[in-house]
Amino acid sequence: MKTRDRGVRPTGLEGVLVAAATPRRAQEYSIDLGATLELVDFLGESEARGIVLLASVGEFVHFALDDRRHMVNFAVKRSRLPLLVNVSCSTLDGAVELAREAAFAGVAGVFLMPPYYFPYSQESICSFYLNFAEAVGDAAPIYLCNTPAFTSRISAATAIQLLATGLFAGIEESGGSLDDLASLADQSRQRPFTLLAGCERVYVQAKALGALGVVSGIACAVPELVVALDQALRTGATERIPQLQARVVQFLDWTEQLPFPVGIKEAAKERKLKMGAAAVPLGENGDRKREAFREWFRGWLPDVLRECRP
Repeated sequence: MKTRDRGVRPTGLEGVLVAAATPRRAQEYSIDLGATLELVDFLGESEARGIVLLASVGEFVHFALDDRRHMVNFAVKRSRLPLLVNVSCSTLDGAVELAREAAFAGVAGVFLMPPYYFPYSQESICSFYLNFAEAVGDAAPIYLCNTPAFTSRISAATAIQLLATGLFAGIEESGGSLDDLASLADQSRQRPFTLLAGCERVYVQAKALGALGVVSGIACAVPELVVALDQALRTGATERIPQLQARVVQFLDWTEQLPFPVGIKEAAKERKLKMGAAAVPLGENGDRKREAFREWFRGWLPDVLRECRP
């Protein structure tokens, strides 16, 4: 593999990075910018370490490139926390264009999934990332994003190969495989890069293996919970970890009964955040499940917020 090593090193990202949902205008497939800025304000008051816009939780596939660019330009100016953005696209040219404009706006880094919808080989994925890195250059730190639930998987071997070039600042590993996390953690000790977990269900184990933080969709609705869990892990408060992790699993067990990321957006609405309608009608049974989730969440949240206090 021919690459040019730029000597990229970890960029200081650690702890909880919130994967933000994207509010949608009623009856439109466009971003509600005002509601987005309110969400950025809400998350800025948490003890999270950064915000990631337009990730899978942010449903970036629903929005035009111009809409995505416009959102980032305003959110960067508004955010009190480091703001990063997912620039994934179905084409290399689209991803490069989004990344260059995000870097110009002042983001702290860009996340990039393999091109979505069509399946690609590991060789094609490698070529895609190397071409992207060459085109974007040093404009912004680049983070690989492995989200096999939504696009082609980046194998651990491919990720290690790419990270060894020094062209990438790190990786968000969302596949949930502890074996892959362990392999990546071993590699990060040999040549440092930022390893982030993208699956809250295994964050306790990922942290023990060497992950520096988590990119969390749950934190969009309940930042207090994920921040409290991360703080307990960092400070060795072992008596708090099982209870907080159990609360994370409870939330996931409920939200996974709904299409992703409907549960997260419904929970955010219960926190008085504007999210707009779901992109796809849920149907009669889905609507019943959504209402059951909202009723459960209303009763669950007060106890969780009390438990999250130091």
